[in-house]
Amino acid sequence: MSEIFKRLFLSHRPTNSKVSDLETSLDPSKTLQRLRSYIPSLGDFCHYAFLGSVLLFVLIVHPAALVLKLSVYAIFGVLFLLPATSQFFFNALPIFTWLALYFTSSTFDAKHRPPITVQVLPAIETILYGDNLSDILAASLNKPMDIFAWLPYGIFHFGAPFVVAIILFLCGPPTLLRGYAFAFGYMNLVGVIMQNLLPAAPPWYKIHYGLTPANYKMKGSPGGLARIDEYLGITVYTEGFSNSAVIFGALPSLHSGCATMEALFFSYVFPKLKPVFIFYVCWLWWSTMYLTHHYFVDLMAGSVLSYTIFQYTKYFHLPLPEPSVYSRWSYADIKKFSVWQADPLSGDGGDPESLAVPLAIDTDFELNAMENSEPPSIFDHDRSVSRSSATSNTSADVQDDFVSGARPSKQRID
Repeated sequence: MSEIFKRLFLSHRPTNSKVSDLETSLDPSKTLQRLRSYIPSLGDFCHYAFLGSVLLFVLIVHPAALVLKLSVYAIFGVLFLLPATSQFFFNALPIFTWLALYFTSSTFDAKHRPPITVQVLPAIETILYGDNLSDILAASLNKPMDIFAWLPYGIFHFGAPFVVAIILFLCGPPTLLRGYAFAFGYMNLVGVIMQNLLPAAPPWYKIHYGLTPANYKMKGSPGGLARIDEYLGITVYTEGFSNSAVIFGALPSLHSGCATMEALFFSYVFPKLKPVFIFYVCWLWWSTMYLTHHYFVDLMAGSVLSYTIFQYTKYFHLPLPEPSVYSRWSYADIKKFSVWQADPLSGDGGDPESLAVPLAIDTDFELNAMENSEPPSIFDHDRSVSRSSATSNTSADVQDDFVSGARPSKQRID
C-alpha cells in the first residue's frame, strides 16, 4: 500500500521541498513559542474574537454541567497545544464553533426567540417564480424518484464534506484544506445564526399544518424521507428530523450551501470537471424540494451565502493550483493571488495573469508573518508565509531554496 502511495503521490516531489510536510512533534513548547511571537492583525483579532464570543455564548447558555463543558474545552485546548494535532484541529475552529452553536440551538428559551415565519417563504416563492416549486415537484411521487432524491439529501450530504476534505488534501496545493475548513465552517456558522434570527417553516409544515402559526414546542418532520424509513424498515430520518436542533431552519438551506461549497472547491482544483459538480448541486436542489424540506428561495440563499464566503476565501486565503500538478507533494512552492496588486486603483497595472506571486518559505515559522489575517496553517510545516507584491524584493537566498518543477510561465487565477 505504501509503495502505491509513493508511486502516485511522492514520485514527482521536488528535491528538498518542505511546503507539503506535516508536523509530527508532540512538544507543546513549540506551540507556546509561536504564540509568544505572534502579533495578531486586525483581521486576526476579528476572526478569533467572533469565534471566541460564540464559544463563550455556548459555554454560558448550554444547560450541560459546567464541569462537563469545561472538560470539553480543555480537551480541545490540549489538541490545540500539541503541534501534531493542532495542524488539523486549530484551523477547523470555525467548524467546531458552528457545531457547538447548532447543537445548543435546541436549548434556547422560546420566550427570547423571534416568531416563526410561516407565510413569508411561500409568498416570496410565488412572487419570484410564479408558483410553489416544491409543491409542483412533490406532486408526483414514486419509489424510484424517492430513492433518487434520497441519495444526495440523505446520504451524500453527510459524507461529502469528509470525502472532499480528503481529496483536497491529497490533490490540492498545500494549505488548501485550511481554506476549505475556514470557508465551510463560516458558511455553516453564519447560516445557523441566520436560521436562529429568522426562523422559517419549511414546505412540510405547510403540508401538515397549512399556514397556521408555528411554535417552538412543535416537533420536526422528515418530510419525504419518511418514505425512505418505510422502505428500509427504520426510523433514522423520522427520529433525527423530529428532534432536530433547528427545526425551523429553512432559510438559508445549508444543504444547498454545503453542496455549493463542495462544488466550488472541487471546481477550483479540477476545473475540467465543473459540469459534474454543477450537476451534483442541481441534483441536491431538486431532492430538497421533492422531499419538501426547502423552497427554491432557500436554496438560492444558501448558494449565495456559500459563493460569497468562497470568493473571500479564494482571494485572501487559498493557494493557486497548478494545472500540471496533481498532488500536494508535487508543489515546490506556494503561490497566492494578490488582491491588492489586482486593484485597478492601486496604480500597479500589469498583466492580470501575472498576479500570482510566490510565497516566501522559511523553516522558522512565525505566526505574525502572515500579513492578511490568515490563521496558522492546518497542514504546513513550520515556515513563514507572506504575500508578495509587484514591487517587493524577495531575497536571493530564499529564492534559491525553491526548486520549481516545469510549469507554464503564467499562472491560472481561477
